[in-house]
Amino acid sequence: MDHSVWSVSAREAAVIAHGGDLGDLRRTFPDAPLPWLDLSTGINPVPYPVPPVEASAWLRLPESAELLALRKAASGAYGAPGAEHVVAAPGTQILIETLPRLVAPTEVAVVGPTYAEHAAAWRRAGHAVREVTGLAEIGDARVAVIVDPNNPDGRTDPLADRLALAAAMRARGGLFVADEAFADLEEVESLCPHVGPGLVVLRSFGKTYGLAGLRLGFAVADPGTAGRIAGALGPWAVSGPALAIGGAALSDGAWRQAAAQARGMDAGRLDRMILRAGGRIVGGTRLFRTANFADAPGLYRRLAQAGIAVRRFTERRERLRFGLPADKAAWCRLSRVLR
Repeated sequence: MDHSVWSVSAREAAVIAHGGDLGDLRRTFPDAPLPWLDLSTGINPVPYPVPPVEASAWLRLPESAELLALRKAASGAYGAPGAEHVVAAPGTQILIETLPRLVAPTEVAVVGPTYAEHAAAWRRAGHAVREVTGLAEIGDARVAVIVDPNNPDGRTDPLADRLALAAAMRARGGLFVADEAFADLEEVESLCPHVGPGLVVLRSFGKTYGLAGLRLGFAVADPGTAGRIAGALGPWAVSGPALAIGGAALSDGAWRQAAAQARGMDAGRLDRMILRAGGRIVGGTRLFRTANFADAPGLYRRLAQAGIAVRRFTERRERLRFGLPADKAAWCRLSRVLR
């Protein structure tokens, strides 16, 4: 990549609504039954069984050997060329915020509609952002951002098309950011094995492993770019307990394979419930399903009155996104409202 595009810039953060924050719902629906059933996120409801963590991990700063072990585990799990291509961070969100601050102000194309923090982060860092509907509309932008599989509709682009975009961005000395936060459990081909100059792939840990509170995410890039990202994050960016738990989980391929199969069955079950309720499935992944309803605002209220939170979209009032229930009681609770 042309190193001349890298610099530092920042603006104040803007607030974007996300799933998982139930404060407004609790205030708006104070009589809803407790506890709330939160289906407003795309987090695996059946988390990885957290292994014991040595007490010393809480008492000392993480060692470089522990960070290297995590990077090696992530490299194996994601198919990266090696640990030197992997940057560990306290969640993918901090990487979304950091990348725009390492690039000199330029034109950025974000393929959407998608996770709103991408466009917002590039705008906050002083870039001119265009939101486009497909790869063909990226044009001559110096930075391109996609989410694949996309949130909230699960859209994916063929690997050949993504590789062609990566090559085009590299040729013009630009940057291609591919957010693969929901790729772990899907039958999609990752860009991680193909990273090189001009390509950065983001991977989320918390969504797949149901441990969002651990705050762990990864960037996969060529070693030079990986080094610049790691330098921007600074030392000890990831806690000792996160290093230990993340390394164990990422090394457990059998658990990940079983989770993909189980969550796929859950997604199919949720689709059937949505269809019986009159919804039209418009997409999703094995961790969430998105559907249109004739009276989505009314259904949203009925769900909230029953203490069930789902994701709504102010720009698409007919659309709701459902996360997966965790157990039999949660499935029955959702089914009663949708019936």
